[in-house]
Amino acid sequence: MTTRLPLFRCLLLALGAVLILASAPARAQNIVVMVNGDPITDFDIEQRSKLDQLTTQKTPARQDVINELIDDKIKMKEGKKYGVDPGVSDINQSYEGMAQRMRITPDQLTKSLETKGVRPETLKGRMKAEMVWTSLVRGRYKEKLMVGEKDVADKVREGGNEKLQIEGTEYKMQPIVLIVPRGSSPAFQETRMKEAETYRSRVASCEEANSLFRSTPNATIRESVTKTTADLPEALRKVLDDTPIGHLTAPEVTKAGIEMVVLCARKPTTIDTPKKREIREQMYQQKYEKTQKAYLDEIRKAAMIEYRNR
Repeated sequence: MTTRLPLFRCLLLALGAVLILASAPARAQNIVVMVNGDPITDFDIEQRSKLDQLTTQKTPARQDVINELIDDKIKMKEGKKYGVDPGVSDINQSYEGMAQRMRITPDQLTKSLETKGVRPETLKGRMKAEMVWTSLVRGRYKEKLMVGEKDVADKVREGGNEKLQIEGTEYKMQPIVLIVPRGSSPAFQETRMKEAETYRSRVASCEEANSLFRSTPNATIRESVTKTTADLPEALRKVLDDTPIGHLTAPEVTKAGIEMVVLCARKPTTIDTPKKREIREQMYQQKYEKTQKAYLDEIRKAAMIEYRNR
C-alpha cells in the first residue's frame, strides 16, 4: 500500500529543498588534483590565487598556484608523520601577530581579506603549512643548518671588513603582566594601569618583584631573559638604559593586559657587528633554502599526485 503525502507537506518539502540549494555557496567544487587522497578543488585554487595576488601584487599562473597547494598538502602529511600539528590557538596567535605587524586588529585583517574575496581560513591554512614545514626542517636538519663562526668571520673579511665585534650592552630582565580579560571596560583597564603605577613605586629589586607578583592575583612574572643591544630595537634600548636596576619600566597596554619589565641587570659586553650578523643570517638562509628544497623534492617524489579532468 502506497502512502500519499498531503499536498501541503509536499510543497513544504519542495520549498525546503529549493531554499537549501539557494543558500548553498555558489562555489566550484570540481576536484582538480588528488594529493595522497586529499582533494584540491577549483575553489581552493581560486582562493589561493586571490591571496597570492594580494600579497605579491601580481597575477599568479594557475599551475604555480596548484603546485603551491600540492606542496602544502605534502608538507602537512609529513608533519603528521612526525607529530608536528599546530593547534587552532597557535594558528590564531600567528594570525594575530600578522595583524599586529600591519598595525591593525585581527578583525580588521579579516575584513580586509574578505573585501578582496579571500576567506581568513585560506590565509590561516597557508600559515599552518609554513609553520609545520619550518618546524620540520629546523628540527630534522638542525646540525646541517648550523653556520660556523670561522666561516662567518672569513666571509666578513672577504668583503674587506676586519672588525667582527663592537661594544654593546647586555640586559637581564623579567616581563610582568597584569591580566586584563578581553572585553573589559575602559574603566577596569584604567584601574589596572593605576595599580601598575603603584607597583612601580614599591619595587626596587628583582627579588621584590618576584615576591610581589608571584603572590598577586591576576598577575604573572615570567622567567628572566637576557638580551643584548643587537637584539632590541632602539626605542626599547633607550627605555632600559633610562630604567634604574631593579625597577619597573612604564606600563604598556597589550593584548595580554598591562605589561612591564623589571630590569635585573645591565652590563657592558661585546656583540657582533651588524655586518657580521647580516652575513650569518644570509649564510643560514642559503643553507635553509637548499635543505628545504631537497627535502621537499624527496617527499614530493614519494607522494601520490593524481590530476583530474586535465
